[in-house]
Amino acid sequence: MKKTIFILCVVLSILLIMWMVGRLRRGGNAKVGEYMASNRDTEIVIYDIDDLEAMAAEIIPHGAFDYIRGGAETENTLRRNVESFDAVDIYPRVLTGVEQPDTTTSVLGTVIAMPIIAAPAAAHGLAHTSAEAGTARGVAAANTIMSVSNYASSTLEDIAKAGAGAPQWFQLYLSKDDDFNRQIVKKAEKLGYKAIILTVDAPVGGNRVADSRNNFKFPLSLPNVSKKTIKTKGHGVGAVFAASQNKLTPYDVMRVKAMTDLPVIVKGVQHPDDADVAIWAGADAIWVSNHGGRQLDGAPASFEVLKQIAERVDNRVPIIFDSGVRRGQHIFKAIASGADVVAIGRPIIYGLALGGWRGVESVLDYLQMDLQRVMTLAGTQNIAEIKDVSLRPRCDCVQCGGI
Repeated sequence: MKKTIFILCVVLSILLIMWMVGRLRRGGNAKVGEYMASNRDTEIVIYDIDDLEAMAAEIIPHGAFDYIRGGAETENTLRRNVESFDAVDIYPRVLTGVEQPDTTTSVLGTVIAMPIIAAPAAAHGLAHTSAEAGTARGVAAANTIMSVSNYASSTLEDIAKAGAGAPQWFQLYLSKDDDFNRQIVKKAEKLGYKAIILTVDAPVGGNRVADSRNNFKFPLSLPNVSKKTIKTKGHGVGAVFAASQNKLTPYDVMRVKAMTDLPVIVKGVQHPDDADVAIWAGADAIWVSNHGGRQLDGAPASFEVLKQIAERVDNRVPIIFDSGVRRGQHIFKAIASGADVVAIGRPIIYGLALGGWRGVESVLDYLQMDLQRVMTLAGTQNIAEIKDVSLRPRCDCVQCGGI
């Protein structure tokens, strides 16, 4: 009997040790309700930005990780977003006297340390207990702009407070409730947000197969919309999009312009004609994006359409660019193709999971350093000089056309 009890105690001890090791491997995750989110607080060492995805997969619960990482349908557009940058090369220039390149730039009157900002993305609380407030603190530490989704899992007040006066933009998905639209825009304005991002490429949610297979439901509330428009905790992405205004026209850009004195950025432009329409309707900036490959699979990569859109815009308004940006060379190529700043989504969320606000700062510092390295090797001293660079297409066929 004593021997049996001893064996049981040994087995239970082993199981307890295995459980504790598992907790440590997953970053000491903290329980919020029934959801286990990371609570790490540390700088992260980055050798290659692509490593972050696999590292974050060890920390973020499976369904939530698939929601963050995944794209629509076959994820062809998601993959092309990254791969499309390989269609052009940077001509290295030497004997240029470049030393310690200056990455400082400005957009919509705001001076930032680098042409790299945080893209708006929903529910950072899936990655870390500090949620968007933690992201905002890390972005502020890197001296750049935080873009905040109205589907954030922190309140607008908490995010603004965490930013401590650093520039922040607010992303609006128009609700069917126009009074709510006005209220939340005015709240963002009152809290000190510097611009409104009107997202126009998501009248419905894309067919995100992984979310369907996982039967993914938001395990946390999205407090900026849940009280007024929809219940979010325990509901899927489809229910969230269903509460949004599905029919969007140039008039909606005009309506948002009438709600605020802040600049209005139209996000989700993928065609030169739509850039013209948005500017005609009053857009103060154009955001070239295919929603990170999460909406229409089979659409072109964002980089594939950037140059054409930039030529049509012709410097009338600034251009923000996202989707697939992972490296300094990607940032360089986007700016050389007409972007004024680029926005980063998934890598920042992975950094949040791996290190909290310090992890976010680590990701942005790495990208800034990587851009400086590329600028030095390419012979460009500042952002203005990148804009004068001509990229080299890897083939001369009509389809490539220099991208």
